[in-house]
Amino acid sequence: MNARSLSKVNRERGVSLLEALITIVILAFGILGLANLHAKLQTVEVESYARSQALVLVNDMAARLSAHRGVAPTYVTTSPRGTGDTQPTDCSSTALGVARDTCEWSNALKGNTELSSGAAVGAMIGGRGCIEAVAGAVPPSYRLTVTWQGLSPTVAPGGDVGCAQSLYGNDALRRAVVKVVSIAALGP
Repeated sequence: MNARSLSKVNRERGVSLLEALITIVILAFGILGLANLHAKLQTVEVESYARSQALVLVNDMAARLSAHRGVAPTYVTTSPRGTGDTQPTDCSSTALGVARDTCEWSNALKGNTELSSGAAVGAMIGGRGCIEAVAGAVPPSYRLTVTWQGLSPTVAPGGDVGCAQSLYGNDALRRAVVKVVSIAALGP
């Protein structure tokens, strides 16, 4: 081998090492991107689960309200039910009717319907519910709202959604689903 070809071989030796290092750096960024995507997907999954639980709970109370249409005005709440209220964890000693429905709904909002190692895990974070009479509605209508704490700030619920306002620190963390139930008068 002459000196010229030997010099060319020495220069090419470092190229494969450099290619390997560049490949490792590119793969590292790709893996970090996948980890970030996975974290965001978990957040979206938790938010989706909370929204589906809230829809189940708002429909549950709508069914209870419709079933007891004669006493519907007594379901109206002055403060949110659920997290932070004074309802007992065992509703079996509560009288049937509005009081039992309110107690059971409160416990469902707190997640007490599903326990894991004694901790309530069956609902969303900080679940609360409100029942308000819609002023001037004919037939009488009631706004049912279920709120909970989201994992990341978005736009605060607007309009008439005042249920649990300012109870989650930043109102942009408050999520809400609303359903209006109209109570028709049965009979002639």
